Amino acid sequence: MTTPKFQRTREDFTCENCGEAVRGDGYTNHCPACLWSKHVDVNPGDRAATCHGLMQPVAVEHKGGDYRILHRCVVCAAERWNKAARADSFEMILQIAAEGSGP
Repeated sequence: MTTPKFQRTREDFTCENCGEAVRGDGYTNHCPACLWSKHVDVNPGDRAATCHGLMQPVAVEHKGGDYRILHRCVVCAAERWNKAARADSFEMILQIAAEGSGP
């Protein structure tokens, strides 16, 4: 049997970058305060990655009214695009867009 490409996993967590207490909704994959993530998935929600490194937000893209954030693992350099959420700090999105190195 094959594993689905997306598994909704509701988890609360404490951001390992800034210490923010984050309430997960099953789609939450990064801290809404600092936008950092953690390398825990191979496919969204599966928690199958073994790296567990922090993922730095390095670029922002704006398409069709939506923002997405490029995260790069500081341990293994894996990259993943993730949709920005309504709760995300728009100030941080703008800062990353201004400073980002791009894909």
